[in-house]
Amino acid sequence: MATEALVSFAVERIGEMLIQEASFFKGVRGQVDRLHKDLRAMQCFLEEADKKQEEDSRVCNWVSEIREAVYEAEDIIDMFILNAQLLRTHSFPERAFKKLTNRYKVGKKVEAIQLGLQDISNRREALGIKNIGEGTSTSRSAQMLQDLRRSTPHAEEHVVVGLENEADKLVNRLIGGDQRRRVISLVGMGGIGKTTLAKKVYNHTKVLKHFPDCRAWAYVSQDCRPRDVYMQIIKQICTSTKEQVEMMEKLQEHELGAFLHEHLKDNNRYLIVLDDVWSPSDWSCLAKRSSNDPDCLGSVFPDGGKGSRILLTTRYKEVASHADVRSIPHEMQLLSKQKSWDLFRRKAFLDIDAESYLPDLKELGEKMVDKCNGLPLAIVLLGGLLSKNMSHIEWRKVHDNINAYLAKEGSLTGVMTVLNLSYIDLPSYLKPCFLHLSLFPEDYVISTRKLLLLWISEGFVLQQDRQSMKDTAEIYLNELINRNLIQVVRTSVNARVMECRVHDFIRELAIEKAKEHNFFGTNIVVDPHLFPSTSSSLFSSKSRRQSIYSDFERYASIEHYSTPYLRSLLFFNLGGICRISQLDFITKWFKVLRVLDLEGLGIENVPSVIGELIHLRYLGLRHTRLKMLPLSIGNLRNLQTLDINNLKRVPDVIWKITNMRYLYIEEQEEDDPLKIDTVQNLQILSGITFNQWIRNNSSKLTCLEKLKIEGRCELVEGVEFSNSIAKLHSSLKSLYLKASDESSIPSLAMSSCPHLCKLDIKGRMEKLTETFQFPRNLSQLTLEACTLDCDPMPILEKLPKLLTLRLRAGSYLGKEMHVSANGFPQLKILQLLGLSELVLLNIEKGAMPWLMQLQFDFKTEIFGLNELLNLVEVKYRSYSLLIRLLWMNTDVSFWSLTRIAGTKGGSHICRQKGLTLASSRQALERLADFLEQYRRLTHPCNWALTMF
Repeated sequence: MATEALVSFAVERIGEMLIQEASFFKGVRGQVDRLHKDLRAMQCFLEEADKKQEEDSRVCNWVSEIREAVYEAEDIIDMFILNAQLLRTHSFPERAFKKLTNRYKVGKKVEAIQLGLQDISNRREALGIKNIGEGTSTSRSAQMLQDLRRSTPHAEEHVVVGLENEADKLVNRLIGGDQRRRVISLVGMGGIGKTTLAKKVYNHTKVLKHFPDCRAWAYVSQDCRPRDVYMQIIKQICTSTKEQVEMMEKLQEHELGAFLHEHLKDNNRYLIVLDDVWSPSDWSCLAKRSSNDPDCLGSVFPDGGKGSRILLTTRYKEVASHADVRSIPHEMQLLSKQKSWDLFRRKAFLDIDAESYLPDLKELGEKMVDKCNGLPLAIVLLGGLLSKNMSHIEWRKVHDNINAYLAKEGSLTGVMTVLNLSYIDLPSYLKPCFLHLSLFPEDYVISTRKLLLLWISEGFVLQQDRQSMKDTAEIYLNELINRNLIQVVRTSVNARVMECRVHDFIRELAIEKAKEHNFFGTNIVVDPHLFPSTSSSLFSSKSRRQSIYSDFERYASIEHYSTPYLRSLLFFNLGGICRISQLDFITKWFKVLRVLDLEGLGIENVPSVIGELIHLRYLGLRHTRLKMLPLSIGNLRNLQTLDINNLKRVPDVIWKITNMRYLYIEEQEEDDPLKIDTVQNLQILSGITFNQWIRNNSSKLTCLEKLKIEGRCELVEGVEFSNSIAKLHSSLKSLYLKASDESSIPSLAMSSCPHLCKLDIKGRMEKLTETFQFPRNLSQLTLEACTLDCDPMPILEKLPKLLTLRLRAGSYLGKEMHVSANGFPQLKILQLLGLSELVLLNIEKGAMPWLMQLQFDFKTEIFGLNELLNLVEVKYRSYSLLIRLLWMNTDVSFWSLTRIAGTKGGSHICRQKGLTLASSRQALERLADFLEQYRRLTHPCNWALTMF
């Protein structure tokens, strides 16, 4: 489906160009229009063909030919537009002659593509694959993997490392707690050990004792067939004669479901394991659930109020929440470095002590285990492979090509085969986004803001009605996270993903698939000792994207004859100074670039010829040494994203780039005028100064959703500034005001901005009064360095829809805060950090009834904590030996304590959701007692106690 999606994006873009660049197509418009229609016709076959190409090489070749034809059409049209644009600088006679020549050449090339498409269509029929759209089937490898797993549901692993505590937790959840029927889900990426843990729990002595009469294990798989699953269960829980089994085989699916329901209802309690469920719809189909009501159990698995359980394994968090919204999924974690080595040692060295082998084998083993990044399946396969041959030569061979060995080891259960099932299951619109992850270096922490903008610039994000493309891209990202194909590194206080990474084996899968689709060439770490030639034979001539990880100078010196149609060029982890002349190769060789990311490259200047890259959509220049941009940047009329910071000044040419959507220009050194009110497609504007902003007519920026204004503002008149913000009433959703140290935020009334839901203010404010007029739909508010003398809570607690409130360093200078009864009716997150004078927060009964997360400094005393019955998470700006010792010696039932990593650190205290009212009150009372004991111990007279 990746090809279908990539072709779809390309075809859509050709259609857009026919509209937007109409003036360039005089004389060839008819031919290009017909080509566009032919390509659209081909799309009708691609989705089903894409599904089948894994199993049929003929279909694979046919799909590849369509993809190359579309790429070629895109290349021809892009080059034609580029040449037409460049001709505008020529004299009239020369321009007229070359126009005719170019149109003739393009016409001939388009004709050739159309003939090729006709040939492709004819051969599709000749090969007998004209009915590729009829029916669906499970791939042979997936079917064989399903058969393999179904054949051993009771075969428990004898070597299990790192799952002992996890198993104990699950056993307690299965045999204790709520007497209602609950679905407990094990969630994690392929190969992380979900099935292994489920088998260990299924065969646990306590579980066998608690469910003595009715237990069953059923394997579901991608090819979910409820009738087969029901039969698997029935055969395990019913003692049936041969005649009865034959009779049941004749029953319809709904009849079998009804029979299973009745049998389960007659039992005291039951345990059913459903291994490998792939989608919410599969669960609904299995449970025969016809309602979206979270309490709707369906008509197959009854609730007799006897403590029955369903244990479900899945790769997707969405499946878990759909199966039982009131049950917290058990999210599988990768193994630690030590546990990874323990598992490998027991697999590779069997019963023999690893220390009895040569140290070089141990050293090689440790290096290979590190490459597995804690993925149990990879470690088990690696250990099993190496246990067969203990020679240094064999281990070195595996070490030098570990990914290839793990991909094939175990055949159908090889790491890549297992992970590939997740790729196959991706919907078509997510596959290009997944393939794009192959461009990032190993273990690279990816900024999600940047990732989403790259996806948009590549054309991977479809425009949705009444939803910005960035919001749609974020939905795509969260889908990949929920499918356990992307790992979350850092989230914001309101749980939005800020940074992410990709597991090494997931990245290898993305690279493998990207090469199959000619999605990119080679991820380059240029080594002059390995590649002494200056040729570009390193890259595929069909390469559309390249990412460079080191040695910029060498890459810049290569003659890139073979990749003239490169669309994306990204540089990573490059330091040092770069001369302006070293960037000339980009415009010389890559004339149809759409994405150019030079972030982190030590460039001090950008050549003016960059203005010739008229197809450029994304230009990343953040964290460079750049202080000035050339005026020719205004020629980039298709540019959608410009991301740069720390410029001395921004050239006043942005007004020419009318397709700009995302403009990041933070931390300008100078405050020169900047016209932007002609850029009416602008959705995000970050870094414009107060003085620059006030000189523009903001009423023209009808699409602006996110605005960050910074710098000096003492000369900005309050009413004028307030009116400029009010003119954004139809679009503005997020506003960030950051005043320089010596100036104050202008007075501002925002009640006329009904869509404004996020407000950040950093800078001095005279006072916070009713007249400040916060928008009533405000859901997130952050105040910092506001130097307020009066308690802000009496004003802020009246905001009816506020969900997140962050009061940071210097926002309030007082000693006490008071939240009255019924204050903050919807608040879920309260952060009070860096308030150096605050010693008391008094919360009246009935205040903040929905508060779930509270963050504060250790010296602040909280009155009324035990009334926050929905509080499940506390972040406390303190973590020491004292707090750990006190925790171990205090009854803090229901809560767990972990350390917050990072320079500031602290304690993270959390409890499980879903406790009864009485249990929640008891838990809060114990937490309040613990915090009070710790506060007393850390009173100034007892500071010495914290110096352990």
